[in-house]
Amino acid sequence: MRRDEESLHPLAHGALHHCFGCGQLNRTGLRLKFFTDATGQVVSPVRLAPRFQGPPGHAHGGILATLLDEAMSKANWARNVVAMTRKLEVEYLRPVPVGVKLRLTARHTNAEGRKHHCEAELSNEAGEVLARGRALFIAIDPKKFEAQTGKRAQTGT
Repeated sequence: MRRDEESLHPLAHGALHHCFGCGQLNRTGLRLKFFTDATGQVVSPVRLAPRFQGPPGHAHGGILATLLDEAMSKANWARNVVAMTRKLEVEYLRPVPVGVKLRLTARHTNAEGRKHHCEAELSNEAGEVLARGRALFIAIDPKKFEAQTGKRAQTGT
């Protein structure tokens, strides 16, 4: 275990069990598990299975965008904000190999009314940033969401 992983705490985020990103019951999904560190940053250890490859031996760009988006959404949840992605920007900096240990991190950067801005990074074990994302999320009313969908939207509490 890395020294910085010793201070990680599980993020109680009310996971939707069939979510492609974090749903533990979604057999074809990523099944990400999220934690928070001492600074409040969201962290997830990642090891992508070969089924998520695009170019031979490397992750598909859409999967990388999904990882970054999912982590940023959890940065909102860690602040008790239920929000949906409005705009997502991804920088693909280096090819990302499948089957190796990666570290996904995200943080909430600021809020303006219902608008919440977040950033995320995917790094290798050497700490090199392989992909970076920024996103704008719009906070939603969990009660309205439930009334419209019949599904409960929970926050981090």
